[in-house]
Amino acid sequence: MAVDTSARTPTFTYVDGDWFAGNPPLIGPVSHAMWLGSTVFDGARWFDGIAPDLDLHCQRVNRSAENMGMKPTMAAEEIERLAWEGIAKFDGKTAIYIKPMYWAEHGQAGSVVAADPESTRFALCLFEAPMHTAKPSSLTVSPFRRPTPECAMTDAKTGSLYPNSGRMIIDARKRGFDNALVRDMNGNVVETASSNVFMVKDGVVFTPAANRTFLAGITRARIMGLLRQAGFDVREATLSVEDFMNADEVFQTGNYSKVVPVTRLDDAQFQEGPVTRKALELYMDWAKSTAGTDG
Repeated sequence: MAVDTSARTPTFTYVDGDWFAGNPPLIGPVSHAMWLGSTVFDGARWFDGIAPDLDLHCQRVNRSAENMGMKPTMAAEEIERLAWEGIAKFDGKTAIYIKPMYWAEHGQAGSVVAADPESTRFALCLFEAPMHTAKPSSLTVSPFRRPTPECAMTDAKTGSLYPNSGRMIIDARKRGFDNALVRDMNGNVVETASSNVFMVKDGVVFTPAANRTFLAGITRARIMGLLRQAGFDVREATLSVEDFMNADEVFQTGNYSKVVPVTRLDDAQFQEGPVTRKALELYMDWAKSTAGTDG
């Protein structure tokens, strides 16, 4: 039986100068991206008429492409303009995920494994995706680790890193948890399988220090800055599983759901605390007052 390849929610994709509804076929069996994994993407959000930090997400996808050995073909400002053009195609009732993407179509002459930067292609995909902000989540410590920059393309937001995240989540859900707390090769906590992570102890907010083994996200940086402006002591630090088990609060941040409280980490139980609630409040207040719109 053939697999249904239609988009699961209303979707529009810009590629090669045109917009297409649904899930257009873009990558073939000999495409480098399908065969050898040369894909990068980024993800911004539109909701309530705003798209917070859209410009930063458009800039980052170009950096990811360069770090993967590809050649960005679109200026970040043009990607941002196209995103607003795409947003106008929806009915405005449901939040949208904004996903600019690059991939290589061919490998280099004499070494097909390496992407040919001159064959870089671009697409911008937007699809409806409801927000799950503030929905409590449970974590378990993953047996799997984040790679170092010497082992994987950790300086790019690349699809090739996500099968590792996928197996972390599959393992966590088999054990009755929503997501996984993830360590680096030295055993220090760095993030969850799909988001950045914070903990609060005695009023101090901690998040794992960016060490190039994980994506230190745009929303992570925004939350850190807003909390500091509000007078909180926010520190990047080397953190252990034990630190998180003994925390007063734990929460996740990421573009997809912004701020998510953690109520369970293995056997440890947490309440959605005041700092977690304040982080979300500060973010939403900032987003609604200063984030970009299409004017």
